[in-house]
Amino acid sequence: MIPEALQKVIDALGSLPGVGARTAERYGYFLLKSEPTVANRLGESLAQLHEEVAFCPKTFALIDRSQTVSPLYDDPNRDKTTVIVVEEPLDIISLENTHSFNGTYHVLGGAISPLSGITPDELHFGELLDRIADDGVREIIIATNASVEGESTAIFLTNFLREQIGSDLRITRLARGIPIGADLGYTDSMTLTHALTGRQIL
Repeated sequence: MIPEALQKVIDALGSLPGVGARTAERYGYFLLKSEPTVANRLGESLAQLHEEVAFCPKTFALIDRSQTVSPLYDDPNRDKTTVIVVEEPLDIISLENTHSFNGTYHVLGGAISPLSGITPDELHFGELLDRIADDGVREIIIATNASVEGESTAIFLTNFLREQIGSDLRITRLARGIPIGADLGYTDSMTLTHALTGRQIL
């Protein structure tokens, strides 16, 4: 009932995370009924994606192929002795939008997840050790997600760094707790537990 060319587009869109069958159909039909330039522009940008985007060999952030390292790492005004460790490159954007951090970043490339077959060997832990030695890093701020995988990764990273470097390195974790404007009655028990554990002296 659907022409083969359109079905291929729907199937391709449906392979994206968070895009269900109905959403993929709507996207595909939208592209079909739009001006050809819309689909052409999308196709060209996808074709150039792998050719023009790379990973920084130092931080594993996203960079243009023309760049050798991440501009954030190359910036002389950035403090290379303080490093925030995140799971994915796009996590950097959220942290940068706060305008509250002047250090650099290190992207692990995911989180430890035995069920998904992601082991520590597949993440950039070894490269982080190299950076700590090369840049004289004094503090590692762990900013993995507040998920089971993120928590497991944070614990593994802490133990890994303690074993390899010892107590000379300061290791901290982003504070977690009750968001501004939240009602205690609607806050889950895990968030409340973290808020109690990480309470501050006023």
